[in-house]
Amino acid sequence: MLQPSAAFLSQARPRAVARWLWLVAALIVAMVVIGGITRLTESGLSITQWKPISGIIPPLTQAEWQAEFANYRKIPEYQAFNRDMTLAGFKAIFFWEYLHRLLGRVIGLAFAVPLIVFTLRRQIPKGYGPRLAAILALGGLQGAIGWWMVASGLSVRTDVSHIRLAVHLVTALVILAGTVWTALDLGALARDPFAAPARLTGVGAVALLMLFVQIVFGAFTAGLDAGYAFSGWPLMGDAVFPQGVPMLSPGWTNAIDNPIVVQFIHRWFAFAAAIALLWLAVRATRTGSRAGFLVTGLVTLQIFLGVATLLTGVQIGVAVMHQANAALLLICTVAAAHAVGTARSGRQTVAGI
Repeated sequence: MLQPSAAFLSQARPRAVARWLWLVAALIVAMVVIGGITRLTESGLSITQWKPISGIIPPLTQAEWQAEFANYRKIPEYQAFNRDMTLAGFKAIFFWEYLHRLLGRVIGLAFAVPLIVFTLRRQIPKGYGPRLAAILALGGLQGAIGWWMVASGLSVRTDVSHIRLAVHLVTALVILAGTVWTALDLGALARDPFAAPARLTGVGAVALLMLFVQIVFGAFTAGLDAGYAFSGWPLMGDAVFPQGVPMLSPGWTNAIDNPIVVQFIHRWFAFAAAIALLWLAVRATRTGSRAGFLVTGLVTLQIFLGVATLLTGVQIGVAVMHQANAALLLICTVAAAHAVGTARSGRQTVAGI
């Protein structure tokens, strides 16, 4: 005879834990959006020191502002591009980087403090503690990755490494995906004490992998300023791929370091990713999940926003919507993959009775 989950034989509160995780997910989406604005406004190198604790307090006096500005004037970005920048201009770029770092600290506290409280009250369902601890550890690593990225632009280079930028963005989205998947598992457990965690099926894994590859090339495009290379659509200049493009050696590095090749891949791999996502969407709708419809709508919107970003010359508002929609698309893709995985888990449970 089946017995109710241990979550219902203790003080576990899966619904409360799931709601908390959805709040954290919303904060991560806001973090991704602000990170995009920080990149697009070229504000990321305005704070040249990593102070995890004391850095929460911004400059408050004129002397403190002058000291921060003096630090910025030492780095190559200022020397190459911003020699005519005033203190007021510096404050404008400082604002976005400070807000980005501040929200990172808020997310850390919003995850760690409730996790400790839920743990002490024994309200985390059995088996979910290690998963939540892993997400917390990954969040801590993300802070270090953020500084590793910024540090790449403080000497020699005039901007941050696009590879480190991609690692930073992808890590944030892995945290987002893990948080959403766990919230969905806990939500199912709150509704049904016999619910098992969903399994990541083949179709879900392929769709998520394709989406993450596309996001990586989006990060490369942003980090290399490749979006400015060609602003037409569907052609790049007068051809699908422009003639006479200088190529790097070895050849495979062009897919990572050549702005024109990176933009080309990002343009057209989007359709391969869309096919995988639509395949998942169809499978999800068969389970009765609305996530499939959301994936279909969001992937269509994402392609239009990508084209609009190019046609507007990477206008900040459009580019930020493109990045925000990518985060929302990821959430809905995770939900669709979870729905398909839940249906499969359910069939396997019935077969095992």
